[in-house]
Amino acid sequence: MSDPGVIAFTDLVDLAAESLGGHALIASDDFFATKDNLLKSSHAVFEPDRYTDRGKWMDGWESRRRRVPGHDWCIVRLGVPGRIRAVDIDTAHFLGNHAPYASLEGCVADPAAEGAELRDTATWIPVIRSVPLARGSRNLCSSITDQVFTHVRLNIYPDGGVARLRVYGDPHVELPEGDAAMDLAAITAGGRAIVCSDAFFSPMSNLIAPGRSTFMGGGGETRRSRPPGSDFIVVRLGHPGVLDRIVLETHHFRGNYPDHAYVDGLYWPDAPPRLLAADPGWHPITAACKLKADAIATLEVTDPAPVTHLRLRIVPDGGISRMRALGHPTLITPADTDPLLQRLASMSDAQARSALTRCCGATRWVDAMLAARPFTSRVHLLGTAEQRWWHLGDGDWREAFEHHPRIGADLHTLRERFADTASLSEGEQAGVTGADDEVLQALAEGNLAYEARFGHIFIVCASGLTAEEMLERLSARLDLTPEAELRIAAEAQAQITRLRLLSLEEP
Repeated sequence: MSDPGVIAFTDLVDLAAESLGGHALIASDDFFATKDNLLKSSHAVFEPDRYTDRGKWMDGWESRRRRVPGHDWCIVRLGVPGRIRAVDIDTAHFLGNHAPYASLEGCVADPAAEGAELRDTATWIPVIRSVPLARGSRNLCSSITDQVFTHVRLNIYPDGGVARLRVYGDPHVELPEGDAAMDLAAITAGGRAIVCSDAFFSPMSNLIAPGRSTFMGGGGETRRSRPPGSDFIVVRLGHPGVLDRIVLETHHFRGNYPDHAYVDGLYWPDAPPRLLAADPGWHPITAACKLKADAIATLEVTDPAPVTHLRLRIVPDGGISRMRALGHPTLITPADTDPLLQRLASMSDAQARSALTRCCGATRWVDAMLAARPFTSRVHLLGTAEQRWWHLGDGDWREAFEHHPRIGADLHTLRERFADTASLSEGEQAGVTGADDEVLQALAEGNLAYEARFGHIFIVCASGLTAEEMLERLSARLDLTPEAELRIAAEAQAQITRLRLLSLEEP
């Protein structure tokens, strides 16, 4: 069964997780069930016939029935200080004894502060206002503050039981001073495992968890894909950085560790995870590494360029318990030394609009690209261009097609009608130059037949193609359905746009 909390907050960290050092310090009362159950990583269970000398055994925190005014509470030290975005107050299996209402407060205090000290002296700030709790259910609540907290206090009104508490948010990271290196991939540093090829045996986030894995299930392991397959995981660093070395641990993986591993990097802040797995902008940052059973491998980083993401590739499959990315946070971006990106950034809005329109004539695409400036890397530029293009509709695509001449158009027509992009189109269609009259006539007739069938001109990424190859592709596509052909034409436009963006480096 899917975990609603995990589904709802995949990009957030449970700041109170036991695995990160979260701890229930003190409670007003835990007569029936201890506060220590609140932060357990496992789902709450119910054992119908299990009783203790205090009553029914429950897997959660449960206070006695109050006979005096007031309410019960539990103070929790977060494993990682951070900004709380949402809270999951889980009343699983608490049906006739659940807490009917709850609220959450936060404070900032010394991590070593005792529970009694916090109870008596802390200044508590509302995080979740009082909300009704459904019995035996996940109760998801959004935070009302953007402040950073080190501790939280769960209040229940007036008493009752809560099975689990999850405090989802973004870790607050204090960057090291001086030359000290840090693990930029760690969950506690804001790192996230965001996409992987397979997480059959364990969550992909295990790979960047703190500390050494204590058992095989505490690492990350893929199912058997067998040669010649391979698996991957993409990690977004907590902060862009320049890396010194990658450390891979295979503790507890003895007959199921990967044969070898590769690590790639790219720079694209806030990149959509779905686009990252196969993005062409990945580049190797280490040499291939032969792995061993239950061991530690250190890979020296050979590329000093800053990165925002890492892709660990393992061949063919298997388990790795931890990955560390040791390096230094940086504000330097690839754009600082890239003439193409510097030229785009230096343009006025009018100049940039003109340049981008020469790359792709869809107005809404141009608007989106203008709004996305400045671009921090070529991967960022090209990835955004691709992403925005595929968010457009059929009408936008057809608008872009209208900015192209027909394949094989004569040079006079090309220069007269498409003055802004004539030089680009002329270069892209260089394969037509010198073609014999028979091929040119066939192209002209094919263009007319294509336009009559599909309602727009024939679009192909003509760079490097001969006239005969263009004609062959035109003829093959005439038999497609209009829906299928529109998609193929849009793919061709995306390729053309990419090439034209890269050509903007030259004035």
